[in-house]
Amino acid sequence: MIPLLLEHTYLAWLTLGGLLLAAEMLGGNGYLLWSGVAAVLTGLLAWVLPFSWEWQGVLFAVLTMLAAWLWWQWLAHRVKQQQPADASLNLRGQQLTGRRFQLDTALVNGRGHMRVGDSSWPVSAEEDLPAGQHVEVIAVEGITLRIKAVSK
Repeated sequence: MIPLLLEHTYLAWLTLGGLLLAAEMLGGNGYLLWSGVAAVLTGLLAWVLPFSWEWQGVLFAVLTMLAAWLWWQWLAHRVKQQQPADASLNLRGQQLTGRRFQLDTALVNGRGHMRVGDSSWPVSAEEDLPAGQHVEVIAVEGITLRIKAVSK
């Protein structure tokens, strides 16, 4: 069996590639995918252009690193493209910036609370504002919404 594998090394690479890809399907975390692809490519190249097992090992290592690097580059580019849309996903206060509301209670000394949906947010303004005043959120300072009065 060993002499057969040494004579037809491409079979060993194709088998290794198939096993790595099958293991990747069972695990699904992406670690084995690029090694499996590199092993299959090494096997195909060794089948078409037979060369020594030392160079096959070097080719496998280079292809694995190249495939992983290309994947990392693609993923980094994709994350960068999606970043602006998802930048405020878990930043509820940032999502409120620019929105308009009506005060339920008056602000005393420029401070108070305002209902936003089913929650109450601490707010601050430059001046005292009466209940019923329409306001716009202009900034978020920690958990406090900075507001200004607007005309309806």
